[in-house]
Parts: sequence; structure tokens; C-alpha cells
Amino acid sequence: MIDAEEFIQNSITSGFSFFVGVPCSFLSPLINGFITNKEGLYVGAASEGESVAIAAGAWLAGKKPIVMFQNSGLGNAVNPLTSLNAPFEIPALIITTWRGEPGLADEPQHRLMGEITHDLLRLIGVKLEAFPTTSEMLKPSFASASRAFDTGTSVGWVMKKGTVADTHLVQSEKVSPCAGHHELLIKGGDRPLRASALSAVLSAIPTNAAVIASTGKMGRELFTLLDQPQHFYQVGSMGCASGMALGVSLNTDKPVYVLDGDGAALMKLGTFATIGAYAPKNLVHILLDNEMHDSTGGQATVSSSVDFASISVACGYRFSASCDDLSGFQIALDRAKSIDGPSFIHLKISAGSLNSLGRPTISPRDVARRFRNFLLS
Repeated sequence: MIDAEEFIQNSITSGFSFFVGVPCSFLSPLINGFITNKEGLYVGAASEGESVAIAAGAWLAGKKPIVMFQNSGLGNAVNPLTSLNAPFEIPALIITTWRGEPGLADEPQHRLMGEITHDLLRLIGVKLEAFPTTSEMLKPSFASASRAFDTGTSVGWVMKKGTVADTHLVQSEKVSPCAGHHELLIKGGDRPLRASALSAVLSAIPTNAAVIASTGKMGRELFTLLDQPQHFYQVGSMGCASGMALGVSLNTDKPVYVLDGDGAALMKLGTFATIGAYAPKNLVHILLDNEMHDSTGGQATVSSSVDFASISVACGYRFSASCDDLSGFQIALDRAKSIDGPSFIHLKISAGSLNSLGRPTISPRDVARRFRNFLLS
């Protein structure tokens, strides 16, 4: 058994100072320690997949992140680990618990995942290494994880029950967010196309802004209109763009804009709450909503009955706007630039894409590294 404070100090000394996760009783000593320790930042995520996306954003902004969750939640994290971290070669140190360890009594829902946890991590390309269980193992274990990070490889540590001694939780008092302001800029006329909305964004945002585009036609259309090092075109990992943007915005002073879609936003609505709670002032969340899964043939989403802007305010965003034309969108963009965020802009758009719609010609790995270099410049 090791001491949580010793684990955390070795972590920070080794450069791992950004922590994100979803609690598990086995993890309580570590999570309590990370929350209590003020040298690093711990973010409590709404889901395991969201935690992976937030960590990816933190790495892009220059951090070495640790992601923690119960192995029952490993299934939730498989998608971003395989379709975000793997193609972009974005590393993370994954600490997952071993509920359902064969031979130990546990709840029935943990049995199958307990049997396959190690094999599943290997199968999805995570480098499995032993969890450090003694003081002597800490320094070399973190050094090995750091070396894997240099190659863009994620590392997995499987933590047994009782490996880390209990730690008292000292949690800061929650601060109630100020009431957010919602502007209704609905005109009821013809809705713009996505390309027109993206052109308006490119014209309005600061020149030093980082832009993260959601998967599908959003990123493809942004690339076709203008390719810049400060653009990140997310492929796969649907719903994870806003979580990644949160991880970036908490670790940079640059303005951060995330271009989301209605289907993607619905998939990870919990991220709205996480963004509102951690309240990065430099984050602008833009939702371009055509009420369909445009990239897969136009199947309808349920967004026509969802008031995303009101949801964002209820979750703690400081400003939100609802609009359905470019004039209202421009007003909302100008407003978001002039106030502390997080800000949210919901624009209803028409279906359809550029006739000359291309795909990024730069590899995901290179997209990630030039975006990282931009953030660190």
C-alpha cells in the first residue's frame, strides 16, 4: 500500500499535473488527494468518455494528463480512446480500477469487465504497465509513462482495491454561478447554410483564437474554407469536441471556439454541465443546428424540441444566444467576444454543404501537433 500524497507528489514532479476523472470507491484516496492538492488541477467529468476528451484537450495545451475511472466505465471511454487519441496520437495516462477481479467477491455488473479489463486495454492500443504499489516503483513508473507520451502512446495502469491508503477529502466550497444572460435573436426567415455560418465565424473571431470543429462535415467544411494551424478537425469521437475544448481552455489564455453539431451535442449533453461548473472565461461554444445527422444521409435528430441555449444557461454558461440568421449570429459573436464566458451560441441552419466539400489532407497526427504548437506559441 502506498500513500496518496507520495503518489501525487511523484506525479507532479514527473510533469503530470492535470487530472480528470469519474469517481470509483477504489479511486477515492487518489481523487480525494488530487482535489485537496493545489499544485495541479482536478476536473470531475460527467462521464468516462468526456474525461478522455478533456484530457486530450489538456495535452494539446501542453499538459501531461492523468485520467481516472472505474473499469466498468472503460467501455464508455473506448470510443474516444480509439477514434480520438489513437488516430491523433494524443497520449493519456489511464488509471482504471479493477472491479470484478477474478476470485474476489464483487457486484455482478463488474464480473465480465473484470475478466476482460487488461485484454481490452491492450486490444485498443493502450500500453499496459503495472500500477506502482510501492514507493520505490513510483519514480520509474512515471518515467516510463513519460517516455510513452513522447511517442504519442497512451498508458494504462490497472489499480486493485486497497493499493493506496485512505485520504481525507478537503473540498472547496462550491461557488454558485452568476445568472447567465440569454439573448433571443430569432427572426423566423430563411436559415443560412453551414458554410455561410463558418465564414462568419472566421471573419469575426480574434486572429489568435483556437478553433475545434466537431466530426463530420463540420470539420471538412472548415478545412475547405480555410486551413490554419489553429484549427483542429476532429474525426470520430462524436460528441467530444466540447470536452476537448474545455481541456484546452482551462490550460491556455488564448480564445477557444468550439464548433459543435446538434447530433454531437445531444450525445454528450453532460459536458454542458462540466463546462458551466468550471467556467473557462475564454471558451465560446457554437452549435450549428440543422436538426439532422447531415454526414450520414440526413436522418433527423431530436434537436427541434431542445432549447440548447436555455440548457447552457441552466448549466452555468455566462451568456447564451439563440439565432436563426447571419445578422443575429453576428450580434451574438460580437457579444461573446466582449464578455467573460463561457458563452454559448445556438444557430439554426439549413441542410446542405459546399459542392466542393473536401477532406483534410493533413494527417490527424500532424493536425494535433501543429495545433499544439500554436497553443504553446
